[in-house]
Formats: sequence, structure tokens, C-alpha cells
Amino acid sequence: MNNTTSRFLLVAAIVAATAIPAAQARIERVVEKTFQVQPTGTLHVDTQGGSIRVNPSGDSIVKITAKQKIAADTDAEADELLKDLELSMEQDGSDVRVSSKYERNRNGFRFGSWPPVQVDFEISVPSAFATDLHTSGGSIVVGNLDGKVEARTSGGSITLGKIGAAVNARTAGGSVNLESAAGDAHLGTSGGSITVGRVAGRAELTTSGGSIRVESADGALRAKTSGGSIRAAIAGALHDDSELSTSGGSVRVTVDPKAAFRLEASSSGGGVKVEGLRMTMEESNRSRTRLSGEVNGGGPVLKLRSSGGSVSVHVR
Repeated sequence: MNNTTSRFLLVAAIVAATAIPAAQARIERVVEKTFQVQPTGTLHVDTQGGSIRVNPSGDSIVKITAKQKIAADTDAEADELLKDLELSMEQDGSDVRVSSKYERNRNGFRFGSWPPVQVDFEISVPSAFATDLHTSGGSIVVGNLDGKVEARTSGGSITLGKIGAAVNARTAGGSVNLESAAGDAHLGTSGGSITVGRVAGRAELTTSGGSIRVESADGALRAKTSGGSIRAAIAGALHDDSELSTSGGSVRVTVDPKAAFRLEASSSGGGVKVEGLRMTMEESNRSRTRLSGEVNGGGPVLKLRSSGGSVSVHVR
């Protein structure tokens, strides 16, 4: 047998070995637990390799459903794999703490995906609850809640409903969608777009790989992307400085016709345009790609920047 044939058989053997776990059936087990709680509290969830879904309930009960997805062919194999799963669901005063962690392979070598047991959580909480959610490998979905939302994931999207407080959400591998927030909103992603309905407080939005869209920003707005366009509507008066910038697309902003602010707009990849606004322009900063001046007498600064497209401002 020559060296080429030997190398081919070795590679084929490795591929076949790694394909075996991927082809394994997934056995599912369900664990449920409920807690009687105060109407206000915080739900803390930390899971390794699973998704989190939180919905409001009409009572003072926290109900947890943990769906264990086990990479095993038989119940006996599943039972053996579950021995290394640390699953905890506990009440701590008015808070509830949930965690799922799988012990790593002791010899440091493994085939297939990790961990072999993935736990997805579906949880219902009183509508006034706050949430502190973290997963290293799944999506996060939160329904309409009145409490503050903290959400982190390393490998999935984040979808949030109508939140009656501040929101702080970040993902390294998906999009972020927020229907509305009654407080400040800090949203970030390294690999997707950001879509926001309404933010009553300050909004800070950053992405390295997608577009940003905001239907209504009541407070200061800071939006930055390296890989897409920005579309935003600023409601009412500008109360603080705002800045929108992109390296890979255009910027389009709509404002109230009576809003007073100072505009600083520039583009190195397209033109700058303002429509429907009464503006006192500075001739030294007026060109096809740059425009500065006072709108309706001036006020906070609205700074718009694009390196890969046009910049435009319109009235609502």
C-alpha cells in the first residue's frame, strides 16, 4: 500500500468516525418545575448550548420547562450522558435561578458537537418580572414584560417584545429585534442586523455585520454599523446629541418638521441631501458630500456619517 492510499484511508476513517455522532438519534427528556413567587422579581437563566424563551403569565407563578436533547441512540446511553449534566432550578427569595452546565470531556478530545446534552428552556413568569438571560449556543426570545431585560448569547438571535423598562442585549452570532422599550436600549451584534420599533429612552445600537432600522427614537440615538445601511426616525424634539454612522451603506433619517438641531452630515461614498427642512447652511461646509448648518434655529447635534453610500434627511 503506497503512502497516498494510506493517507486517503486515514482521512476516510476520521471522517467516518466524526460522522457517527452526527448521525445519532436525539432522545428528548422533559423536566418541569414551578415556583410560587412575588409579582416582582428577577429570573436568572444560564445555559450551555441551548435556547431560552420567556413569556408573561397572568399569575404569580414561575413555570419552567427544561427540554433535554440528548445525542444518544438508546435510553441507556441517554441516562449515562445525563450523569454529567448539572441542571439546577431554585428559588432565591423573590428571584428564580436556573442553570444548565455539562462537564467537559476529561481527556480533552471529542468527536461531534459539544455538549452532547443540550437544554432548551421555556419559562413563564409574572409580567412584572425582570430577566437576566445567558446562553452560549442558542437563541433568546422574550415576550411582553414590564421588567428590565438583560440578554446575552454567543450563537443565536435575540427577539424581544414590548419591554416596560430598559433593555441590554448582545449576541455574537445573530440578529437583534426589539418591538419597544420604555427605557434605554443597548443592543449589539457582531453578525447580524438590528431592528427596533420604539425606544422611549436613549438608544445605543452597534453591529459589525448588518443593517440598523429604528421606527421611532424618542431619546438620543447612537447607531453604528460596519456592514449595512441605517434607517431611523427620530420622534419629536431632539433632546441630546445623536450620531449615526456606517462604513458599508447609506444613512436615511426622518425627523419632525419642527425639530431644532444642528446637522453635521457627510459621505465619502455618495451625496448628502436634506428635504423639507428650514436650514441655515454654512457655505464653508456645504458641498455634494458634506453639509453643516442649523435647522429651525439649532440645538443638539445630529451627526450623520457614511463611507459607503448616501446620506439623507427628510421630514416625517
